Amino acid sequence: SPQVWQSALGTLNPNPTDSCPLYLNYATVAALPSRVSRHNSPSAAQFITRLVRNCLPGGVNRCIVMVCERSEVFASACALARAFPLFTHRSSASRRTEKKTVAVEFFLVGQNNGPIEVATLKCLASATEGVRLAARIVDTPCNEMNTDNFLEEIKKVGKDLGITPTIIRDEELKERGFGGIYGVGKAALHPPALAVLSHTPDGATQTIAWVGKGIVYDTGGLSIKGKTTMPGMKRDCGGAAAILGAFKATVKQGFKDNLHAVFCLAENAVGPRATRPDDIHVLYSGKTVEINNTDAEGRLILADGVAYACKDLGADIILDMATLTGAQGVATGKYHAAVLTNNEEWEKACVKAGRNCGDLVHPLVYCPELHFSEFTSAVADMKNSVADRDNTPSSCAGLFIASHIGFDWPGVWVHIDIAAPVHAGERATGYGVALLLSLFGGASEDPLLNMVSPLGCNGDSPTEDMERDSKRRRLV
Repeated sequence: SPQVWQSALGTLNPNPTDSCPLYLNYATVAALPSRVSRHNSPSAAQFITRLVRNCLPGGVNRCIVMVCERSEVFASACALARAFPLFTHRSSASRRTEKKTVAVEFFLVGQNNGPIEVATLKCLASATEGVRLAARIVDTPCNEMNTDNFLEEIKKVGKDLGITPTIIRDEELKERGFGGIYGVGKAALHPPALAVLSHTPDGATQTIAWVGKGIVYDTGGLSIKGKTTMPGMKRDCGGAAAILGAFKATVKQGFKDNLHAVFCLAENAVGPRATRPDDIHVLYSGKTVEINNTDAEGRLILADGVAYACKDLGADIILDMATLTGAQGVATGKYHAAVLTNNEEWEKACVKAGRNCGDLVHPLVYCPELHFSEFTSAVADMKNSVADRDNTPSSCAGLFIASHIGFDWPGVWVHIDIAAPVHAGERATGYGVALLLSLFGGASEDPLLNMVSPLGCNGDSPTEDMERDSKRRRLV
């Protein structure tokens, strides 16, 4: 009744959140924080996911009514999607005959609170499908999600979009000079691969490449991880999974520029063919790398990926996304990914996009002239791991990747380290999908993605931005 409803609202005192069950737990009303700090998303996305997981009543058919402003719809939808992971191998799930359904309704308040258009609902569906796809891949263990099966996931997305992927595998990687990907993955039962999905629409004015780290399992190689740090390494493919989910959603919603999704896939296994410390690999950039830590493998495969994006794809903007360093969680925490970039405007854009979509981001120090000397080698162009682990290792790891396209490269390079936010507890979050959709929303034909892009929040118009005649800044 209205009286019970008002009574429930009167009990709520969110600090930061609060909830009240109604009518024998058949319903719950929950409140988000009334205020958030400047480094949080106005949508309070992390609290939304937490509240739904903790408060949603049981049953086969359930309903969520989300009350928010129009500017927070996208972030709220992605936050809700994270509360409903797809992967499970519980035996009870296989015996369940009925299909569970969750209906989500949005009630808009504040300015511009008219009904949501059908096109917006389609965008939300694409985005949430992308988030759940990425989370499912990350949650799936390596005995199922090996490099072969990851390639099948890529092919499925390609088939759905009418795109045939380019795939370079196993010995062909070695023959064509991909010493990083081949060196990391050559000891595994399932061979390593480089796969590319390409969207090339008519009228495109620039080329964007997303490069994802897809280490389907990371033992650490011969520099093997311990028994407490190895569990959870199925999540080391989180960057590639996010790029796959985001690419599918982005292309579905209409993307006006050339977009290439580059997947660097390998299993960092232990075996007779495994890379040894002291080995020297020639990477796709042509630069030589002395291996001093086989557990610093993600940067090796990404170095090949960004060099390929630069040399073969002719990218103007290269963004790599990876669960790269454990130090990221120390540097920027569990909720904020770390961004390292050669362009200050894009650094700001990443932070704004993160606040708009709920995938939070915070900058790392970009200073190659002070930090890249950590990789000095007496016998090769560089080592693959730093000499001093107390000297901003997350920044250094990103700089290793950038060095293979060159610090003087005129394009935009963005590195996103998502090691900590890729999971919450033992569940994947699908982190990165919403961030990519928001960050590049200005190049989308979808009005909602345009609204949550940094372009939209700057208040600039596309016409004004085009007049700047700057390929590198047009999207922000």
